[in-house]
Amino acid sequence: MKILRDPYLVAISIAVLAALYPVVRPNDLTTLGLGFLTFVFIVQAIAWNLVGGVAGQVSFGFAAFFGTGAYVTAILWGKNGWDPVMTLPLAGLGAMIVALVVGLPTFRLQAQYFSIATIGVGEAARVIAINLDNVTGGASGLILPFNVPTKSWFYWAGLILATFAFLVSVWIRRHRFGLALFALRMDQSAAESLGVPTAIFKNIVHMIAAFLVGVSAGLYVTYLSYAHPDQVFGFDLSIGMVLMNVIGGIGTLWGPVLGALIYFPVRQMVLADPSLVAVNLLIFGALLILIVLFEPGGLLGLFARLGLIARSGLRMRPGPPRPSAPEADGAGVE
Repeated sequence: MKILRDPYLVAISIAVLAALYPVVRPNDLTTLGLGFLTFVFIVQAIAWNLVGGVAGQVSFGFAAFFGTGAYVTAILWGKNGWDPVMTLPLAGLGAMIVALVVGLPTFRLQAQYFSIATIGVGEAARVIAINLDNVTGGASGLILPFNVPTKSWFYWAGLILATFAFLVSVWIRRHRFGLALFALRMDQSAAESLGVPTAIFKNIVHMIAAFLVGVSAGLYVTYLSYAHPDQVFGFDLSIGMVLMNVIGGIGTLWGPVLGALIYFPVRQMVLADPSLVAVNLLIFGALLILIVLFEPGGLLGLFARLGLIARSGLRMRPGPPRPSAPEADGAGVE
């Protein structure tokens, strides 16, 4: 069926069906809350995949963008009386600015050196936030007003943002921009020799991903009515974004979504057990290493290898340009 081969139609169809749940079960507050948080994690996973999967720039510093977006909303809402919904675009914009400031120097580094530098960036952002007592609340955090929308509103808002992030991912992968990012991922020197402005493209996709993460962070702190540096700048957030993609399949279209759907409930179970909270980074780090060693393609790669799904529908990278009319805008992927 054509609809099953078009990710735009599939995503919109799934979103429409999911949007009916609060109508059918408006009083199921627990499920609505868990649904919202799941959508936030899906946005994070998709955003990271644009940089780490499509462009091949593996970052461990995305918590810096999440924390920035969270505190833009927290400060404008809690200290200046803004409507929290109105702060969300600014939360994304703040994260984009941080992404540009971080990306300009770090994207000059190659491979593992870039990854190591982003770890330092994420941790530096957390330490700075803790020490800015007058702005972030320091070690006490910021307690925010509790007059927030209903659980159904958050569920729908999270669903809309997750759907938007997915559609942005599809558009990028089908556009010439996505093909250029793939060329960058495969061989930066070769891409530059073909005229691809790699430094500019790295920073553009970095800022797009940061915007999505920043908006999701603004929604997150609005939902919790609380913001703390260790919570929103935590290294576990950066690891989680990487792990969700590793679980589902880095560079694939649906891998981040599948990874988030699996990672989030596991994370909740680990954090709910007092004996595991202290070693949660060790658990997720070990899981990350095991998957990379034994199934680097993630679950989608495993399913394809077992013949449960078609390989052609889950390509790890953009395909070659499709024959088209001169006015068409470029190549695509499924």
